[in-house]
Amino acid sequence: MADHFTVPAFAKRCMDITGNSWGASFEHPFVIALADGSLKPEIFKFYQMQDARYLEAFSDACAIISTKAEDPVDKLWFVDAARMALVVESQLHAGYGAKLGYNSEDIAKIELTPSNRAYQNHMISTALRGSLVEAVAAIAPCPWLYIELGQHLLKKMGTIPDTHPYADWLKMYSDPGFNDYMNELLSRLQKYADRSDGETKNRALSDFHTSARYEWMFWDQAWTNQKWPA
Repeated sequence: MADHFTVPAFAKRCMDITGNSWGASFEHPFVIALADGSLKPEIFKFYQMQDARYLEAFSDACAIISTKAEDPVDKLWFVDAARMALVVESQLHAGYGAKLGYNSEDIAKIELTPSNRAYQNHMISTALRGSLVEAVAAIAPCPWLYIELGQHLLKKMGTIPDTHPYADWLKMYSDPGFNDYMNELLSRLQKYADRSDGETKNRALSDFHTSARYEWMFWDQAWTNQKWPA
Protein backbone atom coordinates (compact mmCIF):
# COMPACT_ATOMS: atom_id res chain seq x y z
CA MET A 1 0.00 0.00 0.00
CA ALA A 2 1.16 3.49 -0.81
CA ASP A 3 3.08 5.44 1.82
CA HIS A 4 3.37 8.61 -0.27
CA PHE A 5 -0.20 9.83 0.33
CA THR A 6 -2.64 9.46 3.20
CA VAL A 7 -4.90 6.40 3.13
CA PRO A 8 -7.89 6.99 5.43
CA ALA A 9 -9.72 4.21 7.27
CA PHE A 10 -12.41 3.53 4.66
CA ALA A 11 -9.89 3.52 1.82
CA LYS A 12 -7.92 0.90 3.78
CA ARG A 13 -11.09 -1.19 4.03
CA CYS A 14 -11.49 -0.84 0.26
CA MET A 15 -7.93 -2.03 -0.27
CA ASP A 16 -8.32 -4.93 2.15
CA ILE A 17 -11.39 -6.25 0.36
CA THR A 18 -9.57 -6.51 -2.97
CA GLY A 19 -7.51 -9.45 -1.70
CA ASN A 20 -5.17 -10.54 -4.49
CA SER A 21 -6.95 -8.48 -7.15
CA TRP A 22 -4.83 -5.38 -6.52
CA GLY A 23 -1.42 -7.00 -6.47
CA ALA A 24 -2.26 -9.05 -9.57
CA SER A 25 -1.96 -5.92 -11.71
CA PHE A 26 1.63 -5.43 -10.57
CA GLU A 27 2.46 -8.95 -11.75
CA HIS A 28 0.58 -8.93 -15.05
CA PRO A 29 2.86 -9.73 -18.03
CA PHE A 30 1.72 -6.51 -19.75
CA VAL A 31 2.99 -4.43 -16.83
CA ILE A 32 6.23 -6.41 -16.57
CA ALA A 33 6.91 -6.00 -20.29
CA LEU A 34 5.99 -2.31 -20.13
CA ALA A 35 8.49 -1.76 -17.33
CA ASP A 36 11.39 -3.61 -18.96
CA GLY A 37 10.69 -2.06 -22.37
CA SER A 38 9.98 -5.33 -24.17
CA LEU A 39 6.27 -4.66 -24.69
CA LYS A 40 5.46 -4.82 -28.39
CA PRO A 41 4.43 -1.44 -29.84
CA GLU A 42 1.24 -2.86 -31.36
CA ILE A 43 0.12 -4.12 -27.93
CA PHE A 44 0.84 -0.74 -26.34
CA LYS A 45 -1.02 0.99 -29.18
CA PHE A 46 -4.06 -1.24 -28.59
CA TYR A 47 -3.94 -0.40 -24.88
CA GLN A 48 -3.49 3.34 -25.42
CA MET A 49 -6.39 3.64 -27.83
CA GLN A 50 -8.72 1.70 -25.56
CA ASP A 51 -7.50 3.75 -22.59
CA ALA A 52 -8.29 7.02 -24.35
CA ARG A 53 -11.90 5.89 -24.75
CA TYR A 54 -12.01 4.67 -21.15
CA LEU A 55 -10.90 8.10 -19.93
CA GLU A 56 -13.91 9.66 -21.64
CA ALA A 57 -16.14 7.53 -19.41
CA PHE A 58 -14.02 8.30 -16.34
CA SER A 59 -14.48 11.99 -17.10
CA ASP A 60 -18.23 11.48 -17.48
CA ALA A 61 -18.40 9.70 -14.12
CA CYS A 62 -16.56 12.57 -12.42
CA ALA A 63 -18.93 15.06 -14.03
CA ILE A 64 -21.94 13.10 -12.77
CA ILE A 65 -20.46 12.95 -9.27
CA SER A 66 -20.06 16.74 -9.34
CA THR A 67 -23.82 17.13 -9.81
CA LYS A 68 -24.43 15.07 -6.66
CA ALA A 69 -21.91 16.83 -4.46
CA GLU A 70 -23.54 19.47 -2.24
CA ASP A 71 -20.34 21.16 -1.12
CA PRO A 72 -19.29 23.69 -3.81
CA VAL A 73 -15.62 22.91 -3.15
CA ASP A 74 -16.24 19.22 -3.77
CA LYS A 75 -18.36 20.03 -6.80
CA LEU A 76 -15.56 22.07 -8.35
CA TRP A 77 -12.95 19.43 -7.50
CA PHE A 78 -14.82 16.76 -9.45
CA VAL A 79 -15.40 19.15 -12.35
CA ASP A 80 -11.63 19.69 -12.43
CA ALA A 81 -11.06 15.92 -12.18
CA ALA A 82 -13.33 15.40 -15.20
CA ARG A 83 -11.34 17.98 -17.14
CA MET A 84 -7.99 16.56 -16.03
CA ALA A 85 -8.89 13.10 -17.28
CA LEU A 86 -9.33 14.47 -20.78
CA VAL A 87 -6.78 17.27 -20.98
CA VAL A 88 -3.73 16.03 -19.07
CA GLU A 89 -3.89 12.40 -20.15
CA SER A 90 -4.73 13.31 -23.75
CA GLN A 91 -1.29 14.90 -24.03
CA LEU A 92 0.27 11.51 -23.31
CA HIS A 93 -2.00 9.84 -25.84
CA ALA A 94 -1.23 12.45 -28.48
CA GLY A 95 2.51 11.93 -28.02
CA TYR A 96 2.30 8.18 -28.44
CA GLY A 97 -0.21 8.58 -31.26
CA ALA A 98 2.37 10.51 -33.25
CA LYS A 99 4.93 7.74 -32.63
CA LEU A 100 2.63 4.77 -33.22
CA GLY A 101 0.46 6.12 -36.02
CA TYR A 102 -2.97 7.00 -34.67
CA ASN A 103 -4.91 10.17 -33.94
CA SER A 104 -8.11 11.28 -32.21
CA GLU A 105 -10.23 10.30 -35.22
CA ASP A 106 -8.80 6.78 -35.14
CA ILE A 107 -9.53 6.56 -31.41
CA ALA A 108 -13.14 7.60 -31.96
CA LYS A 109 -13.63 4.81 -34.50
CA ILE A 110 -12.34 1.86 -32.49
CA GLU A 111 -14.68 -0.76 -31.12
CA LEU A 112 -14.58 -1.01 -27.36
CA THR A 113 -13.43 -4.35 -26.04
CA PRO A 114 -15.87 -6.31 -23.85
CA SER A 115 -13.76 -5.50 -20.78
CA ASN A 116 -13.53 -1.80 -21.57
CA ARG A 117 -17.25 -1.47 -22.22
CA ALA A 118 -18.09 -3.37 -19.02
CA TYR A 119 -15.74 -1.21 -16.94
CA GLN A 120 -17.20 1.97 -18.37
CA ASN A 121 -20.75 0.79 -17.73
CA HIS A 122 -19.85 -0.08 -14.16
CA MET A 123 -18.49 3.41 -13.44
CA ILE A 124 -21.27 5.31 -15.17
CA SER A 125 -24.13 3.24 -13.73
CA THR A 126 -22.68 3.54 -10.22
CA ALA A 127 -22.27 7.30 -10.62
CA LEU A 128 -25.84 7.64 -11.85
CA ARG A 129 -27.61 5.27 -9.47
CA GLY A 130 -25.36 5.02 -6.45
CA SER A 131 -24.66 7.29 -3.51
CA LEU A 132 -21.63 9.56 -3.42
CA VAL A 133 -19.51 7.04 -1.54
CA GLU A 134 -20.39 4.31 -4.03
CA ALA A 135 -19.68 6.53 -7.03
CA VAL A 136 -16.30 7.67 -5.70
CA ALA A 137 -15.37 4.11 -4.70
CA ALA A 138 -16.00 2.98 -8.29
CA ILE A 139 -13.63 5.56 -9.81
CA ALA A 140 -10.91 5.48 -7.13
CA PRO A 141 -9.02 2.31 -8.19
CA CYS A 142 -8.00 3.74 -11.56
CA PRO A 143 -5.93 6.72 -10.37
CA TRP A 144 -4.86 4.95 -7.18
CA LEU A 145 -3.50 1.90 -8.97
CA TYR A 146 -1.75 3.87 -11.70
CA ILE A 147 -0.06 6.23 -9.28
CA GLU A 148 0.99 3.44 -6.94
CA LEU A 149 2.15 1.31 -9.85
CA GLY A 150 4.09 4.17 -11.43
CA GLN A 151 5.89 5.01 -8.21
CA HIS A 152 6.53 1.33 -7.49
CA LEU A 153 8.14 0.87 -10.90
CA LEU A 154 10.28 3.99 -10.46
CA LYS A 155 11.51 2.71 -7.10
CA LYS A 156 12.26 -0.69 -8.62
CA MET A 157 14.01 0.74 -11.69
CA GLY A 158 15.86 3.51 -9.88
CA THR A 159 15.79 5.84 -12.87
CA ILE A 160 13.78 5.99 -16.08
CA PRO A 161 16.14 6.53 -19.02
CA ASP A 162 14.95 8.83 -21.80
CA THR A 163 15.71 6.04 -24.26
CA HIS A 164 13.13 3.73 -22.68
CA PRO A 165 10.32 3.22 -25.24
CA TYR A 166 7.67 3.92 -22.61
CA ALA A 167 9.56 6.58 -20.67
CA ASP A 168 6.77 9.16 -21.01
CA TRP A 169 4.20 6.76 -19.56
CA LEU A 170 6.47 5.73 -16.69
CA LYS A 171 7.46 9.30 -15.86
CA MET A 172 3.88 10.53 -15.91
CA TYR A 173 2.49 7.99 -13.48
CA SER A 174 5.52 8.08 -11.17
CA ASP A 175 5.18 11.86 -10.80
CA PRO A 176 4.82 12.67 -7.07
CA GLY A 177 2.55 15.54 -8.04
CA PHE A 178 -0.27 13.02 -8.28
CA ASN A 179 -0.02 12.40 -4.53
CA ASP A 180 -1.99 15.58 -3.88
CA TYR A 181 -4.70 14.33 -6.23
CA MET A 182 -4.97 11.08 -4.27
CA ASN A 183 -5.09 12.89 -0.92
CA GLU A 184 -8.00 14.95 -2.20
CA LEU A 185 -9.85 11.99 -3.69
CA LEU A 186 -9.45 9.63 -0.72
CA SER A 187 -10.35 12.32 1.82
CA ARG A 188 -13.64 12.79 -0.03
CA LEU A 189 -14.20 9.05 -0.15
CA GLN A 190 -13.79 9.01 3.65
CA LYS A 191 -16.10 11.98 4.12
CA TYR A 192 -18.87 10.36 2.10
CA ALA A 193 -18.34 7.03 3.88
CA ASP A 194 -18.69 8.76 7.26
CA ARG A 195 -22.12 9.99 6.18
CA SER A 196 -23.30 6.56 4.98
CA ASP A 197 -24.90 3.61 6.71
CA GLY A 198 -23.38 0.15 6.82
CA GLU A 199 -25.31 -1.24 3.86
CA THR A 200 -24.29 1.65 1.64
CA LYS A 201 -20.66 1.31 2.65
CA ASN A 202 -20.77 -2.40 1.87
CA ARG A 203 -22.01 -1.62 -1.63
CA ALA A 204 -19.18 0.90 -2.02
CA LEU A 205 -16.64 -1.74 -0.98
CA SER A 206 -18.04 -4.06 -3.62
CA ASP A 207 -17.92 -1.27 -6.24
CA PHE A 208 -14.27 -0.61 -5.42
CA HIS A 209 -13.39 -4.29 -5.67
CA THR A 210 -15.17 -4.60 -9.02
CA SER A 211 -13.18 -1.69 -10.44
CA ALA A 212 -9.92 -3.15 -9.12
CA ARG A 213 -10.74 -6.36 -10.98
CA TYR A 214 -11.51 -4.42 -14.14
CA GLU A 215 -8.12 -2.74 -13.85
CA TRP A 216 -6.43 -6.15 -14.13
CA MET A 217 -8.75 -7.00 -17.01
CA PHE A 218 -7.72 -3.79 -18.78
CA TRP A 219 -4.09 -4.90 -18.92
CA ASP A 220 -5.21 -8.35 -19.99
CA GLN A 221 -7.52 -7.22 -22.79
CA ALA A 222 -4.56 -5.45 -24.43
CA TRP A 223 -2.14 -8.33 -23.79
CA THR A 224 -4.53 -10.84 -25.39
CA ASN A 225 -5.86 -8.51 -28.11
CA GLN A 226 -9.36 -9.12 -26.77
CA LYS A 227 -12.17 -9.39 -29.31
CA TRP A 228 -15.90 -9.97 -29.05
CA PRO A 229 -16.48 -13.75 -29.24
CA ALA A 230 -19.49 -13.43 -31.56
